[in-house]
Amino acid sequence: MSRVLDQVRSWWGVRGATPTQSHSLERWVVVDVETSGLDASSDHLLAIAALGLQVDWTRQRLDIVLGDSFEVVLQQKGRTDHDNILLHGIGKQQQRDGMAPGRALQAFADFTQSAPLLAFHSAFDATMLDRHCEQHLGRRLPHQWVDIADLCAVTHEGVRARSLDEWMAHFGIRCLARHQASADTLAEAELLLQIWPRLAPQCARWHDVVALAGQRRWLGA
Repeated sequence: MSRVLDQVRSWWGVRGATPTQSHSLERWVVVDVETSGLDASSDHLLAIAALGLQVDWTRQRLDIVLGDSFEVVLQQKGRTDHDNILLHGIGKQQQRDGMAPGRALQAFADFTQSAPLLAFHSAFDATMLDRHCEQHLGRRLPHQWVDIADLCAVTHEGVRARSLDEWMAHFGIRCLARHQASADTLAEAELLLQIWPRLAPQCARWHDVVALAGQRRWLGA
């Protein structure tokens, strides 16, 4: 049992700390992955972290729910590049002792349930997760994604930031363990809190957030 708890860290509370269901309350999940490289079509998925958010549309309030979090390291059997380990800090032994990919991905699916997912440059995270879910679960996850980078761009058009580090620097967000999935997830959630005052007045539901993020193509970014 302790081995499993070492491999998966998650605290659901009442089934994902999901608030009492109503039309004004939503649960979102911020996701970050660590990988063996930057090629989403061929590199390996090493770790997944996720953090729940509670959205109260009636009060136009967004809260990070620290107790609604998830983290898992996937078991790796192949050789790992030394420089890659230095980047994300997931050592060879930790990778060998990780959870079997199928079990890890199913645990992630159970955690997220039907919540919409957000990530910074979400296309990469979504592609990595889809490819590995198809390989190990025989299916893709059905979630809808929104790119936090797009939301930053459309709510703060005058800011020249592009990368996550640049946006964090703009808002003074500190991340003590950059490129560690759980720390990056928290930093991305804090970034959402910073842009929320400009996002919330333009949206009344998740569908509006999707539409707002889609406006980035008109900015030429």
